[in-house]
Amino acid sequence: MYVALLIMHFNIRRENLMKRFMDENFLLCSPTAEKLYHEYAKDMPILDYHCHLSPAEIAKNKQYRNITEIWLAGDHYKWRAMRANGVEEKYITGDASDKDKFIKWAETMPACIGNPLYHWTHLELRRYFGIDLLLSAKTADEIWEECNRLLQQEDFRARSLLEKSNVKALCTTDDPVHSLKYHQALAEDEEFSVKVYPTFRPDKSFNLDQPGFAAWVRELEEIVGGEIKTFSDFKSALQQRLDFFHSMGCRISDHGLDPIVYREGTDEDASFILQKALREEKLSREEVDLFKTQVLLYLGRQYAEKGWVMQLHLSSIRNSSARMFRTLGPDTGFDSMDDLAYGRALVGFLSKLDETGHVPKTILYSLNPVDNELLATIAGSFQGGGVPGKMQLGSGWWFNDQKDGMLRQMTALANIGLLSRFVGMLTDSRSFLSFTRHEYFRRILCDLLGTWVETGEAPNDMELLGEIVQAICFNNARDYFEIEL
Repeated sequence: MYVALLIMHFNIRRENLMKRFMDENFLLCSPTAEKLYHEYAKDMPILDYHCHLSPAEIAKNKQYRNITEIWLAGDHYKWRAMRANGVEEKYITGDASDKDKFIKWAETMPACIGNPLYHWTHLELRRYFGIDLLLSAKTADEIWEECNRLLQQEDFRARSLLEKSNVKALCTTDDPVHSLKYHQALAEDEEFSVKVYPTFRPDKSFNLDQPGFAAWVRELEEIVGGEIKTFSDFKSALQQRLDFFHSMGCRISDHGLDPIVYREGTDEDASFILQKALREEKLSREEVDLFKTQVLLYLGRQYAEKGWVMQLHLSSIRNSSARMFRTLGPDTGFDSMDDLAYGRALVGFLSKLDETGHVPKTILYSLNPVDNELLATIAGSFQGGGVPGKMQLGSGWWFNDQKDGMLRQMTALANIGLLSRFVGMLTDSRSFLSFTRHEYFRRILCDLLGTWVETGEAPNDMELLGEIVQAICFNNARDYFEIEL
């Protein structure tokens, strides 16, 4: 009898000690972490400096017809999970009804325990819709109805969702040939409090080995109003677009380098290669690499002159399934990490810019976390110029924007550079409900610092640590990007 009472007492105590799923101290495993998050991080505003939100939807203040449209459309994270769960493609990107697609996502959700999608999904349901239910086949109908009811309200339109998320500014992703008409409309709208800026994404300008390059150059000719025959013409056209983007408040560029290359050459070489590409003739690997290098060097110098930030995204294999690329096109969830050895090419590129003092503020991201230390050491070789954290090891990106990936990135940065100068998290998302990823990141950051305090690896100085937390959450990005808020 006595033993039975002890066992019962132990079980009751264990239940009382067990944390509830995603309670107010979710991911916070010490009193120090709790204090850092609730008193310093929680209410900081958001500067989302890299996302794929539609400026048209913001300008038009779109109202979404249902939860599938705002939550599942375009979200290749969820699509990959559904495929892994055996869901047929018609319920993912196909012609099934929106409700049927949502039901299939709800059926997939219980299988996602251990995947960050399980946390993100329930954070989004709680923060935006006030729903504490766990999403599953059993709760799908109730959640579908409640979310759709709320989405019909005025304060669930695109702009209100941004304001609810405490977003002060965000930067979309824009091709140099875009007119930026929606950014112009937003800039002129004095009633909307969130700043929306373009980001210069010139991948099509240097990927001359990809289908459509010649057609893209014709678009560039049309928008600048001049013919492009030589590399000098090409640079002049890019310069016009850089100047236009700058006039629209752009202070950030972004590049998907798959992979980064470095091969020295001249403008004359680049002109010869450009003309071959415009005639759609076959190019050698050496010609492609030389042209890409010349374009990137030109752009890097221009960014430095304008005070822009250059983002380099590395180590991705896009459209891994050729069959699904032919069927669905790009950005549909068929991408992978790469494992290239590109350190010397990246160093060659940055060193060439450095020769003339034209290394811009730069953020280096890798889709493969084994590159964290590589990029942190390369960044450390080009710091300086009176700019704190001029060279950044970018946040855990894409497949790495989860707890383990964030901890690996921040630990590598702390070991090799200065975590306190980190510009923090971004969403890299197409969804207006994804800003809870900033909360997720902030909790992980505070738990990391709190653990260091609890183990005696950092001082128990809340003023100092609180300042660091707020810097990483918002203040560093505000100062680094120098955009108007």
